Amino acid sequence: MHVSTRKPRVPKYRHHKPTNQAVVTLNGKDYYLGRWKSAASHAEYERLVGEWLAGGRYLPAADAGVTVAELGRAYWKFAEGYYPATSLYRVKVAVRELRVVYGYTLASDFGPLSFQAIQRRWAESGKCRRTVNYLCEQVKRVFKWGVSQELIPETVYRALTTVPGLRRGHTTAPEPKPVMPVDDKTVVATLPHVPAVVADMIRFQKLTGCRPGEVCILRPCDVDTAGDVWIYRPESHKTQYRGRERIIFIGPKGQDVLRPYLLRDKTAYCFVPAESERKRSALRRANRESPMTPSQAKRHRKRNPLRTAGDRYTPNTYRRAIERACEIAFGLSESLRVIPRKLLKPERLERRRMAAAWRKEHCWAPNQLRHSTATAIRKDHGLEAVQVVLGHAHARVSEVYAERNMTLAAEVMRKLG
Repeated sequence: MHVSTRKPRVPKYRHHKPTNQAVVTLNGKDYYLGRWKSAASHAEYERLVGEWLAGGRYLPAADAGVTVAELGRAYWKFAEGYYPATSLYRVKVAVRELRVVYGYTLASDFGPLSFQAIQRRWAESGKCRRTVNYLCEQVKRVFKWGVSQELIPETVYRALTTVPGLRRGHTTAPEPKPVMPVDDKTVVATLPHVPAVVADMIRFQKLTGCRPGEVCILRPCDVDTAGDVWIYRPESHKTQYRGRERIIFIGPKGQDVLRPYLLRDKTAYCFVPAESERKRSALRRANRESPMTPSQAKRHRKRNPLRTAGDRYTPNTYRRAIERACEIAFGLSESLRVIPRKLLKPERLERRRMAAAWRKEHCWAPNQLRHSTATAIRKDHGLEAVQVVLGHAHARVSEVYAERNMTLAAEVMRKLG
């Protein structure tokens, strides 16, 4: 993955000739620093630019308060360089809602009632209770960060902390449905309809119990093949910011799946979408029913295509590949899978609603493989083994992933009850 080495641009220390003063422009406003080239002007320049950078490249005007939109924009710039990409979606949703509803409101005037209004909007939009509480916590983080940057008074954040999260049974927001394991028959029925690379990703995740994101970023240099059980240490993982190490053990079956992908460059990703596209194109060409015309044979790829296959799968593209395979394997009708744009808007929306309901019932997601593996491990080896394999710090987290052995409970009651 390419990482830019360019340093972020910093506004220059400039000369304002009419007044012979030094000046710097921050967020479109000129700040006069004192006599040109004087020690005091340089010190003032360093102070202002330092505060501007610390505030997420934003410096509030001394004579005007910060609006909610300006606070959200400054926080977003900070979050882009602080949080991992997987955590930015929640930040984006929270900042967008603040901008849409209270964008022109002064941040110092944003109080508990305004906060509860946003909370109510999210609950009435159909988001589940837990998601609404996550987003509300993110809103509080925005204002807490604003206090730390001296953009808003501390009393604003303190007032927002008095608003509790939504409680079960006291809100119209629906409860989230638990993520259930996916059975082996469903996975086997899906495998013939996914690209070969994705099929190996599914097999590898099922055998190791790793997270979808950990499958996507797997590289040969991250795998220690010295012992009979290989060890995979992901470049990054979910709890990395807590200082925890993530170790994934790969047994003989997982090694057989992974071995062909370790022959590439050590720093290249193992599961590459471009390989899936090449294999898919070759298969389509081999299954052509009509002969290829000379013009088709000479046709070359576009020099600058709008969409190209990336250097690795992402959790979202991995999930979408499985979803497409489920549509084929379990018979989603063509009228719902491909919705023509020429249809009237009400009919398009109705078809989309029907397609979403079908996918919710018939499609499965990669994270369900992790739950399946956890359930199988708990059945044969106990909860502690689940905790170690899945990399959980506490056993209570493992209980969420590993379903209880209902067969064992039924057998006990058959004998005792």
